[in-house]
Amino acid sequence: MGPRSGVPGEAEQPEPELVEVEVGGTALLKCGPSHSQGNFGHVDWFSVHKEKPTLIFRVHQGLGQSQPGEYQHRLSLQDKGTTLALAHITPHDERIFLCQGKRPQSQEHRIQLRVYKAPEEPSIQVNAVGISVNSQEPEEVATCVGRNGYPVPQVIWYKNGRPLKEEKNRVHIQSSQIVESSGLYTLQSVLKAQLVKEDKDAQFYCELNYRLPSGNHMKESKEVTVPVFYPAEKVWLEVEPVGMLKEGDRVEIRCLADGNPPPHFSISKQNLSTREMEEETTDDNGILVLEPAQKEHSGVYECHGLDLETTTSLQSDQQELLVNYVSDVRVRPAAPESQEGSSLTLTCEAESNQAIEFQWLREKTGKLLQKGPVLQLYNLKREEGGGYRCVASVPSVPGLNRTQLVNVAVFGSPWMTVKERKVWVKENTVLNLSCEASGHPRPTISWNVDGMASEQDQDPQSVLSILNVLVTPELLETGAECVASNSLGKNTTIIFLELDSNRTTGLSTSTVSPHAKANSTSTEKKLPEPESKGVVIVAVTVCILVLAVLGAVLYFFYKKGKLPCGRSGKQEITLPPSPKSEFVVEVKSDKLPEEMGLLQGSNGDKRAPGDQGEKYIDLRH
Repeated sequence: MGPRSGVPGEAEQPEPELVEVEVGGTALLKCGPSHSQGNFGHVDWFSVHKEKPTLIFRVHQGLGQSQPGEYQHRLSLQDKGTTLALAHITPHDERIFLCQGKRPQSQEHRIQLRVYKAPEEPSIQVNAVGISVNSQEPEEVATCVGRNGYPVPQVIWYKNGRPLKEEKNRVHIQSSQIVESSGLYTLQSVLKAQLVKEDKDAQFYCELNYRLPSGNHMKESKEVTVPVFYPAEKVWLEVEPVGMLKEGDRVEIRCLADGNPPPHFSISKQNLSTREMEEETTDDNGILVLEPAQKEHSGVYECHGLDLETTTSLQSDQQELLVNYVSDVRVRPAAPESQEGSSLTLTCEAESNQAIEFQWLREKTGKLLQKGPVLQLYNLKREEGGGYRCVASVPSVPGLNRTQLVNVAVFGSPWMTVKERKVWVKENTVLNLSCEASGHPRPTISWNVDGMASEQDQDPQSVLSILNVLVTPELLETGAECVASNSLGKNTTIIFLELDSNRTTGLSTSTVSPHAKANSTSTEKKLPEPESKGVVIVAVTVCILVLAVLGAVLYFFYKKGKLPCGRSGKQEITLPPSPKSEFVVEVKSDKLPEEMGLLQGSNGDKRAPGDQGEKYIDLRH
């Protein structure tokens, strides 16, 4: 059953009421304000598609019922039957809906439903191949895509923030859309343009404009830059690092051009003899690397660029490269020598392309002695011999300096590092003994004992001798002596060897540090001596037994009454009872038994004041 009067399309019908809703939302369709409350008891709702109405919902006595079809499960009554709610809106629901009362006086009410859906964020794909400025027609710059919008959004292209418009033979925008199965639209827009060299850094992006029930909105894509190809107009040289260069630096010379792609480069250097430019060897990137830079690298350089597409050749301006240097640092005299107590003058010279400053340092300590090229040494002492370093530097070029070391020799007989030294050792160990001497002329060192000796030069006037020996009883008695001699005399160092009986035995080799000085010590380990230990133990045991027997004899005579006690005659000695008969003998001494000479016999008594000869004997019964 269709509407009774005024079907869609008839001229006398008023403009339909407009209802806007987003996809997925709910549309609220009211049957018009002209109807009284009582008129909503009997209403028919129609959907109009291609001017053909279809009954979708019927209200009878205030109760609604959906009609079979596409809206059957999405319709419901609200507001006491005055409003028909259409849920889960899709783009297909954009059409006219009308309601019609059943009384003859009632009139139908038309509603135009508009559906909206915001598109997704636009994506943009730039032409990665690039565009040549020599192209005769617009080339594709980028493609913009906006997905799942409704209705179709509008697209606007921008370059550097300014909108682009169609321009014959310069700008062309081609847009198309696809209808998805959901009824939503996907928009694709292609921007084509003729570009110039100035567009090499231009930023392009697209903008989508769309409408929602809340008003007009827009979304922008990210900005992209398209590669632009253009021929070079000039080339030039660039040097890194910038600023003052010095010998030893890593220097890179590269060619640059204002074309894209850059031309093929070559670098040339002027030959000082012929004044001709000669091509230098560069790496794969066309860069000339000077590492380390030397003063010979100074000179005039230029760059050549060849455009392989147009075969155009370009040449840069010439550029002078200056590598600052300090060289040929020398000291006069080269091998200085002097008598003790006299004076000596050292003069330093060097070559450089810049002003030089000189300093003198003591090699041993690093102490600054003098500023300037001349060093005066007065009243030379033996200990002032040795190394002196001249430092030639360029203040205007930080880090540029060269040095020269010279050794001052002071004439004198050998001078020993130490005159004598005691070394604690263990017998039967292998030991390294060291002896160091200095003097000018350089001394030689000899030893008074047999062994394997080796020498090391400490400096031109000093020598260190290391002797590898086995510690024997003979060596313990004699010690070792090293003799240093030169044409002006000789000197000695005496090394006393002492047994270190307090150290753990068992290790058979040891070494005395070759750099040991006045406080030299050894770390020797001696082989075990089981036989000597056994003799000591037997001697002590015999002494204890002799004392025990002596005590027993004295006690026997006392019991018999034949032993007087004290100076006044016989005295009674009372001993405490004991369940066992035992002898306890205690010997106290600060020395080992063998050092006491078996308790110091009658021929070797060494008694402290008040000592009556006993070693404290305690007899118990």
